[in-house]
Amino acid sequence: MSKFDYFVVFAEMRTGSNFLEANLNMFDGVACLGEAFNPHFIGFPNTPDLLGMTQADRESDPQALIDRVKQAEGLNGFRFFNDHDSRVLDIALTDPRCAKIVLTRNPVDSFVSWKIASATGQWKLTNVTHAKTQQVNFDGVEFETHLAALQAFQTRILNTLQRSGQTAFYVAYEDLQDVEVMNGLVRWLGVDSHITSLNKTLKKQNPDPMADKVANFAQMETALARMDRFNLTRTPNFEPRRGPMIPTYIAAPHSPLLYMPLKSGPNAVVQDWLAAVDEATVQDLKTGFSQKSLRDWLRAHPGHRKFSVVRHPVIWAHTAFCERIVANGPGSFAEIRATLRKVHGVDVPDGGAMPETDVVYNMQAHRKAFLAFLKFLRNNLSAQTAIRTDAAWASQQSLLQGMADFGVADLIAREDSLRADMARLAGQIGRTSMPDLPEQTDPYAARLAAIYDDVVEAAARDAYGRDYEAFGFGALR
Repeated sequence: MSKFDYFVVFAEMRTGSNFLEANLNMFDGVACLGEAFNPHFIGFPNTPDLLGMTQADRESDPQALIDRVKQAEGLNGFRFFNDHDSRVLDIALTDPRCAKIVLTRNPVDSFVSWKIASATGQWKLTNVTHAKTQQVNFDGVEFETHLAALQAFQTRILNTLQRSGQTAFYVAYEDLQDVEVMNGLVRWLGVDSHITSLNKTLKKQNPDPMADKVANFAQMETALARMDRFNLTRTPNFEPRRGPMIPTYIAAPHSPLLYMPLKSGPNAVVQDWLAAVDEATVQDLKTGFSQKSLRDWLRAHPGHRKFSVVRHPVIWAHTAFCERIVANGPGSFAEIRATLRKVHGVDVPDGGAMPETDVVYNMQAHRKAFLAFLKFLRNNLSAQTAIRTDAAWASQQSLLQGMADFGVADLIAREDSLRADMARLAGQIGRTSMPDLPEQTDPYAARLAAIYDDVVEAAARDAYGRDYEAFGFGALR
């Protein structure tokens, strides 16, 4: 039994996919059927159908065309670019009976080749006497956009294959001139066929040096030199992916407002405000949503607004520290507290004493323990500890990204401008006035003010660099 029912060549324009297709079609028992899911034609330009299906047929049922590809004689496949029908990508990538061939080329070479082909109108060359060439200008911004789309496409392919336990056959542009690589590819596909020479019909286009093809070559060199090719300036992210946490969402009793709380945010203050919008109590708020009941609520409240609130990372971490580690009551993590004391030097009382009430564990001890906790957070958020990255201290950006898997917030308010942000939100649902908000939204503000300094700020920035970068936070004062 064959390993595969069909194959897909994942490529981009000007990567040599036409040449790869021509060579695959030289093998007995193998057929590459062009760009079967190009949104502007089916298979090849100016062809009315592919395997008996028209473009309209394919649009209404892409799976039906895949089924015909599988049922056709021999092993059949098609070329697929990142702007082709995304429904097919979902089908093919997760299907272990679909062979994945990934064709790559230096992105600068393919980009310049694409610009020349666009300018000359010549996308294939079979007779060198008809070759067209033209110098083009290199646009750095356009290239960065092109590169980002290419990288996103390649990353999606790679990650999906990794998660589903599959592998792909990778072919570089330079490999296309190696007949043994082509033979190896077809053997990998499970087809017993062999060729001794490559297709000679298609000719190499634009063989000139890059400096001759690009009119502003010096500017191109400068633009490429400024690009961070290896992403050296990124802030690494090792946090686990999170879901949207829908059961934690809170809706106003009557108004079309949905609060998407972050675990260590100013949630009590926001819930009081949300209830007061409808002159109700906190007990009247709607909670405990499932995906179905939340969708029902969204449909029943046209014009709804979803919002979340982020707070300064120092306050965020300090709240998690006070509520989950220092405290000794509902919601606190006694087992984690014991491990932090034993392994990470976070010296807090095992009985959960507060610095205001314990002579031994005073503000000086609180500061020392909080700095040790921030050091732990830096390691924890970098996946360097055995303790889970709890939502109480995860980066706020990662939590919001998880929420976005279900629905993006209309407003991400800042705690330090909460009154103005909530006023704007109330105005969006037609309220001319709104409930007041307290001046102080952090119940641990006095405790934090007693220990905060540049050292604490630096430690928080070291732990939460992504949040500082994403939300533009500066020093707390």
